[in-house]
Amino acid sequence: MEVEVKLRLPGPEAHQQLAQLLAPGHVATHQQENFFFDGPGRELNSKRVVLRLRFYDSDKKAVLTLKGEQVLVDGIGRASEVEEVLPDAAAARRFLEQPSELLALPSDIMRGLAERYGLSELVSLGGFSNSRQECTWQGFTLELDATTYPWGCLYELEAETDEPEELRGQLEALLQGQGIPYSYSKTSKFANFINKTLL
Repeated sequence: MEVEVKLRLPGPEAHQQLAQLLAPGHVATHQQENFFFDGPGRELNSKRVVLRLRFYDSDKKAVLTLKGEQVLVDGIGRASEVEEVLPDAAAARRFLEQPSELLALPSDIMRGLAERYGLSELVSLGGFSNSRQECTWQGFTLELDATTYPWGCLYELEAETDEPEELRGQLEALLQGQGIPYSYSKTSKFANFINKTLL
């Protein structure tokens, strides 16, 4: 189960202000490409399941992820999540053109997926890019995101934690103390992608 605090920033100004505030703890910035797949009859989406292939910094790393429906309440998201790093990121690019080849991967994720949902074919849903700044702060790893869709950009601060209520309070105090506007995220990046929204 992935548990994370998710706070939405209203625009690039707030994002830049927070980036400068977190700069002393900056660890890395990653360019992520996110691609999504489903059965031809939307078998996964109908069960609130998301299959994602994410590339980091072009072809430095490729990660296959299966996520259950995320429940977002007051800026805290909870969802089941299983991840596998693929051995050859560059070779994984072929799945973007031949999605059904994913089903032949020697992967626990794909074996379970095919058996559970009876999938014999996959189709690509497309995807979006994300620039993620990873920073350490108060012993936590914070992720400052700028997510780019064809219809606009979203800005968000995320952090995985076993103590979401406590961390949320600390982050709210940080933002309020610096006059940085924010709100609780109301939906996932994937939901915005599917619905072509910026919520």
